[in-house]
Amino acid sequence: MTTLTFLGAAKSVTGSKYLLEHGSRRMLIDCGLFQGLKELRERNWQPLPVEPSSINAVVLTHAHIDHSGYLPRLVKQGFKGRVFCTPATADLCRIMLPDAGRLAEEDAHEANRHGYTKHSPALPLFTEDDAFQALTHLQPVGYDRPIPIGGVADVSFLDAGHLLGSAFARIRLEGEGGKELLFSGDLGRYDRPVLPDPSKVDTADVLLVESTYGDRVHERDDGGERLASIITDTIGRGGKVIIPAFAVGRVEEVIYWLKRLEEARRIPVVPVYLDSPMALDALRHYANHSNDLDPDMQTRRGAMSAFTTQRFTALSSVMQSKQVQASPAPCIVVSASGMATGGRVLHYLKAALPNPRHTVLFVGYQAAGTRGRQLLDGADTVKIHGQLVPVSARIEHLDSMSAHADVDEIMRWLGGFTRPPAMTYVVHGEPPAQDALRRRIDKELGWTLHVPDYLEQVTI
Repeated sequence: MTTLTFLGAAKSVTGSKYLLEHGSRRMLIDCGLFQGLKELRERNWQPLPVEPSSINAVVLTHAHIDHSGYLPRLVKQGFKGRVFCTPATADLCRIMLPDAGRLAEEDAHEANRHGYTKHSPALPLFTEDDAFQALTHLQPVGYDRPIPIGGVADVSFLDAGHLLGSAFARIRLEGEGGKELLFSGDLGRYDRPVLPDPSKVDTADVLLVESTYGDRVHERDDGGERLASIITDTIGRGGKVIIPAFAVGRVEEVIYWLKRLEEARRIPVVPVYLDSPMALDALRHYANHSNDLDPDMQTRRGAMSAFTTQRFTALSSVMQSKQVQASPAPCIVVSASGMATGGRVLHYLKAALPNPRHTVLFVGYQAAGTRGRQLLDGADTVKIHGQLVPVSARIEHLDSMSAHADVDEIMRWLGGFTRPPAMTYVVHGEPPAQDALRRRIDKELGWTLHVPDYLEQVTI
């Protein structure tokens, strides 16, 4: 018997984990952390419903923390198998996971030092050393190269166009008539800079499709017009533009657009500060993996020039960060995290939010329960490092830079199937988005669909 258990990203956009059991073998597809709402984050501390040491292999669709960030904890709890992923995903995990462990340790230290914790003491979910141990399990596999897993299945990766190295994971089971399961991970977008379009898929017997934007259509690409307007207006009134951005994935497109607008003289030339060592490392990986980028970017093989403006500075020390925060000079700051849940960007927000001259510009999805969502929903104050910070700065959001397919793009991708899957599971979305996508697929394609619950188990 073959079963699939939804251990995450079921009626939520986070914590992606799917347990596939085929005969006596167990595979985990994605191994992500829950983020956002406290009730979701608390799941990270709960034991898995299955003993980690009994899992034979993990398959990662990409490196984002909500798909890979539980891996250090899984290894610490006894997982001993291999973690299959693309080479670029492996490279990005090598910078993201240790960084997440280091931040967790720093957050616990600060919470204990300043007393804004109910725990005595506050502990990190995992440490930097835990992350380095997890990295020893990575097994890179190129796109379109099936590799056997334990004699019961093989896995292959197809480019998803969402992030450098992101993939659809296709798993073909031995026996069962060679049944194929396809896990979309996060579905990328069409006709965007930096990354290629998502790969066309013809068939799958069972499909898991993400639904992050299943109930909406992104703003039309206006050639950077609104971004240019926001920057020009803010700099004109002597303010700073603070851009919380995911250190891996979003930063690259943000800086690409800043460079493009600057070269076209559509925005003033001002200092652009990248305050995220991890993002700088990621930029180097994007340059080194140019074959995985959009064809328009491949002429810049190995070069960082595509991702730097005239007055670009990568900040490397806390002292430099404090100097930029304290300086009254107009500038643009790009820093992580993208949902303002942690990282260096919080220090910039504490300094900028009370001042109406400044603008905080969000360029990606903001999950329920995050500071980013609170700010977009019009919060008058937000709590940062245990302090209530008043919000007077201008808050803006650009959906056009999202790396997730919107509902029209999801339907375009699904339209490439030559026959419908026997079952399609709508996952990785908040309930309104999942329900909207389910209804649209049913209406336009007539496929058999199900929206699974958290911890629900189904027979394949």
